[in-house]
Amino acid sequence: MAPAKRQRVDKILAHMGYGTRKEIKRLIKEERVQVNGLPVKDPGLNIIPGEDRLAVDGEYVEYRPYIYIMLNKPQGVVSATEDRTAEVVVDLLPLRYRARRPFPVGRLDKDTEGLLLLTNDGCLAHNLLSPKKHVPKRYYAVVKGTVTAGDVEAFRRGLLLDDGYCTLPGELKILRVGQQSEVEVTIYEGKYHQIKRMFAAVGKEVVYLKRIAMGPLVLDETLNPGEYRELTDREVTALRELTGQ
Repeated sequence: MAPAKRQRVDKILAHMGYGTRKEIKRLIKEERVQVNGLPVKDPGLNIIPGEDRLAVDGEYVEYRPYIYIMLNKPQGVVSATEDRTAEVVVDLLPLRYRARRPFPVGRLDKDTEGLLLLTNDGCLAHNLLSPKKHVPKRYYAVVKGTVTAGDVEAFRRGLLLDDGYCTLPGELKILRVGQQSEVEVTIYEGKYHQIKRMFAAVGKEVVYLKRIAMGPLVLDETLNPGEYRELTDREVTALRELTGQ
């Protein structure tokens, strides 16, 4: 077993979103940072996260190398960490999370709502997005026109898109048929505008799209568009087990 890795106090606090190195230096100068009950004098003090007890203003700092956030992405927000003209998903998070540099795992179109995972765990993100993993992504959609059993079969076989790409087989479930049909769609890849293009291939138009699940992770129904929460330990474990971590 490898020995526990020591880290600088200021680096740990910066990673956990307690401010810039300069701001943390000021906290230490004001004796607001303690290790094992004693005030820290040196920002470069090396401690062992999880073994040495680090506190700020008397509150224990639980060191976690990664964060995992479930966001109910609203329409009109870009799935990115920065954009010159539009609001991006990380703008919806408070500073304590943004300071830890989370990024969206995959993309949802600007006009698509729903489940988006943000994390700074690059390994998990890579595995979830790997084409080899075929992680299922489930969507609720409102489609202009009557969705038929023939469409269900076409999705099951895979569809030829406008650029000549043939999709992997998908699952189309009809919830309600009418002038605007309601459906659930599960796909196992993430091509650009894929669901909209799949319906276009059967002569129909998607007018509303919302992602409701990604692998074992299901959108929390209590989250309104723009709201977020951290994943539970059980949810993180389920994602890791799915990807073989």
